[in-house]
Amino acid sequence: MKKKLISIILTAALAVTAGACSAPSAGNVSADTTPAAQTDAAPQGSALEKTEFGLGYLNSTAHLLGFVAQEEGYFAEEGLNVTLTQFSSAAELANGLESGKLDVAFIGSVPSLTFQSQGHDLTIFGGAMTNGHGYVIKHEFNTEGKKGVELLVDRNVASVKNSVQDAELQILLKNAHIQIGDGEGQVHIVYFDSQKDAYAALANDSIDAASVYSPYASLAQSQGYDIVYRCSEEEALKNQPCCRQVASTPNLAANPNSYKAFERALIKAYKFTQENEEGTIADVKKYIDIDEEFIRTEVYGGYGTSVPDPDKQGTKALKDSIVELGYTEDYDIDKLYNTDVYKEALDSLLAEKPDDAVYKQLKEHFDQYE
Repeated sequence: MKKKLISIILTAALAVTAGACSAPSAGNVSADTTPAAQTDAAPQGSALEKTEFGLGYLNSTAHLLGFVAQEEGYFAEEGLNVTLTQFSSAAELANGLESGKLDVAFIGSVPSLTFQSQGHDLTIFGGAMTNGHGYVIKHEFNTEGKKGVELLVDRNVASVKNSVQDAELQILLKNAHIQIGDGEGQVHIVYFDSQKDAYAALANDSIDAASVYSPYASLAQSQGYDIVYRCSEEEALKNQPCCRQVASTPNLAANPNSYKAFERALIKAYKFTQENEEGTIADVKKYIDIDEEFIRTEVYGGYGTSVPDPDKQGTKALKDSIVELGYTEDYDIDKLYNTDVYKEALDSLLAEKPDDAVYKQLKEHFDQYE
């Protein structure tokens, strides 16, 4: 496995405002699946406490584990009937979990941490995305084809409050000794509620650059914008955990077998993505309807990865950095971080296929970084 756990001791500085997902848009509903009652797949013979599952995701190719698990029938194999619904906001995803409308949501690591620190009873139990963010700028402000955060000086930059994209920008600006503000020689940040809104703002004359997550970077390039940076290319940001699998803590505690079945399906989906590029791209396109080559670039171009591992160490390091810089209050993250679901799901799959190379790699990584 190419993925390394983040060395993100975001040393210098998360003068951060962070997070990565925000406010619902209507949904992309899942394709039909065989009702769980008609399947014979309860993992390891364990009875599922519930079979109807709601999964919330963003308009991002990075959330492909859910797409593949649905389209390749892995949810159905595990006895689950999963409905996928697209949102555009971390806050709305969290509301969906707390109201019982969703059982799982792919939520950015930073908003997940801030929600937990604010007293929301939400537990992280798996991963969904690492890296995949950056910033783009109008070509007229980059006629020499340069890259780097320096391009944003004296520019109006659309970003998303409480997002990973915003946090990463602030890290890089601090490292480069560039201030945020309205004055000359500074970066002028304009905040929007969602990534979709931030990107759309590029159409306005008043906005010069904008944050992106996959697949917006590829879309931006196709529309004539230039890449300022991709986080995977910045040493300070490499292998940073982004979207996490999040559930209501009481719901997770009440339905352990069902969540284990859900995780088994996502692990199977990850294996599929490692072995079937064309099939993965076809599955993603059913949910993120963009050119297949954009999907290929975002998923297989090395700019981000979609892995179900919880990445607890990396996420804890991010939390500690945020707390150290005064972005949020400290709290006991261990009470709201469950790695048992993933471990048990992976162990059960390895028991069935002990020689599977993908599962073995996942196990090695988990054992080293749990």
